[in-house]
Amino acid sequence: MAAATPLLKDELDIVIPTIRNLDFLEMWRPFFQPYHLIIVQDGDPSKTIKVPEGFDYELYNRNDINRILGPKASCISFKDSACRCFGYMVSKKKYIYTIDDDCFVAKDPSGKEINALEQHIKNLLCPSTPHFFNTLYDPYREGADFVRGYPFSMREGAPTAVSHGLWLNIPDYDAPTQLVKPHERNTRYVDTVMTIPKGTLFPMCGMNLAFDRELIGPAMYFGLMGDGQPIGRYDDMWAGWCTKVICDHLGLGIKTGLPYIWHSKASNPFVNLKKEYNGIFWQEEIIPFFQAATLPKECKTVQQCYLELSKQVKDKLSKIDPYFTKLGDAMVTWIEAWDELNPTGENLAKLSIADGPAKAAK
Repeated sequence: MAAATPLLKDELDIVIPTIRNLDFLEMWRPFFQPYHLIIVQDGDPSKTIKVPEGFDYELYNRNDINRILGPKASCISFKDSACRCFGYMVSKKKYIYTIDDDCFVAKDPSGKEINALEQHIKNLLCPSTPHFFNTLYDPYREGADFVRGYPFSMREGAPTAVSHGLWLNIPDYDAPTQLVKPHERNTRYVDTVMTIPKGTLFPMCGMNLAFDRELIGPAMYFGLMGDGQPIGRYDDMWAGWCTKVICDHLGLGIKTGLPYIWHSKASNPFVNLKKEYNGIFWQEEIIPFFQAATLPKECKTVQQCYLELSKQVKDKLSKIDPYFTKLGDAMVTWIEAWDELNPTGENLAKLSIADGPAKAAK
């Protein structure tokens, strides 16, 4: 029997942030090889990153980011995995899947290798139910449906903007939890996908994440983190909080659960504590801020919503630390850079071919 054509082969980019050779791709080859990769190299741009043969990819380093964005490159984090969001900006595809380079193929309880990308695509291609919770979880999944009492008028659901996958082995813990539970491993495989309800925030993890770039891409800014900033390891969570507020406002859904990947490497909890230290205090005020955040009816696009949020960040969070004024400004710069690289209508013709990556390979 001929192999089935991979789902969304020409409509999805895989974005990978890295500082090392991408040997981990060998394990993913059966699942990733048909797709285009965007690799964002962090750290020293003179270092050569090796990519296994046979992958179709573009590789961008810091020099490329500076060349393409000019002064606006200041909004892209340095020495932090938040640099990955540059890949979201330069992609021209409808969907993005992003994965960390210490994540491997997991196995389900039967021992079968999990095609994480295929499950993410399934999640994104069927609706979400943010407005009314279905106690059988995802009603669109084979073998499930809406339970008795679920309003028929709401069974069409909402478009799914984000698919948030999970991890076996090394859990995604903060530094204090890592320190008190250094040997804890996640061995529990829960065969479930659910929609995060409207009005509920969640801690988004960027190591196994897919989203509809056309629906929510401009909100997927991983903030200003890492080198020169007073905080790290909050990049994906910042993007998750902003994205959830905007999805709730625009009537979009976010799913979490399957698929699982195998997270192979625990990061150093003492290094993590140094990066997270401010965030551990700040999050006690950041989260109530997002819980209370509302967007005016006039905000009808993701960009409009995001610029409004940036104002509120500066107005309400800058009292915690001047960093939030800087972050609010970077949010505006991010949207300006996004719109420059992703013009609509008449501006489309002005996009220069010269702005491509320095390195590409088949």
